[in-house]
Amino acid sequence: MKKTRVVCAGTFDHLHLGHADFLKQAKALGNELVVIVARDENVKRIKNILPEHNEAERRENVEKTGIPDKVILGYTDKDIFLILSELKPDIIALGYDQRVSEEAIQKRLPNCKVVRLKPYKPDKYKSSFYRKKAK
Repeated sequence: MKKTRVVCAGTFDHLHLGHADFLKQAKALGNELVVIVARDENVKRIKNILPEHNEAERRENVEKTGIPDKVILGYTDKDIFLILSELKPDIIALGYDQRVSEEAIQKRLPNCKVVRLKPYKPDKYKSSFYRKKAK
């Protein structure tokens, strides 16, 4: 039986219950979950802020949840889709608030299904809330 590989990605700074729910929803879509943790330099380039936890800490925190089968760091390349071409996912799970176009993914990976996941108490669990509290 062929495994259904699900891939999701994120910064995962201030890991919280919303992230755990995101990972659980993604895991439920197949039988292998690979999580890509954004590199510090990519977060800085895309969000214009450095994460408060470095990429190694964030990767380790995602691993410690025990939800994903594999946790990797993303590439330090401007082409965020390059790693997806190599991972060959069957499904890409996107967070409800991730600013990634489903159409752009489908164009690059036409045989891949894209699923936008549901929010988990977004009024309470959002990384930006935790960033504000820490200051």
